[in-house]
Amino acid sequence: MLRKIGVVMAALAAVLAGFSAPAHAAKTPVVFVHGYTGSASNWTTAMSVFRSGGYASSELFAYEYNSYGNNITNAQGLATFVDNVRSRTGASQVDIVNHSMGGLVSLWYLKQLGGHPKVRHLASIAGANHGTTFAGACLIYTTCQQMYPGSSFINTLSSGDETPGSTKYGTWYSACDGIIIPYTSTRLTGATNNNVLCQTHLGFLTDTSVLTQIRTFLGT
Repeated sequence: MLRKIGVVMAALAAVLAGFSAPAHAAKTPVVFVHGYTGSASNWTTAMSVFRSGGYASSELFAYEYNSYGNNITNAQGLATFVDNVRSRTGASQVDIVNHSMGGLVSLWYLKQLGGHPKVRHLASIAGANHGTTFAGACLIYTTCQQMYPGSSFINTLSSGDETPGSTKYGTWYSACDGIIIPYTSTRLTGATNNNVLCQTHLGFLTDTSVLTQIRTFLGT
């Protein structure tokens, strides 16, 4: 009897061995781009929201750059970073999620450096996409000079098609922002522009509702 039970158990083990846990459904890698004086730590909540939605940690990346340098150089660094992510993951494209001045870094990469074929979605959270007068407080830095409305940097980004290529663009902005002045600066012609009822500039980074909306947007 014991021998028969042993045979049955062995057969059952063999059957179970033929099954494995369902494979992780690979998602487009996400590159997060922080704002002025920010860092990768700004994306702690966002990455948690994305992981809860089925992203693996190996699909989430944070690009860091010099907030006090030059946004053209920062965009060139983003181009290299994106290529490294694509090489590391085997993905042909990435999604980019940016905040504040990270919008300028991202847009310069897509538009001026021809990066849009490598970017499936661009989600801009409170992006300084058309500049902000708040940058007047830090004009000793090149990045802030570039971020000021009417700068040659802003004028270059705003000329022609603001949302080039087949990339899907989305923006999230709020009248309660307080840093992006005017707050409508974030909106891009050709993008899905989402007016958030009332959220502060830094509050966006921990707003799980908005971050979930962005995660959903990247899935479209």
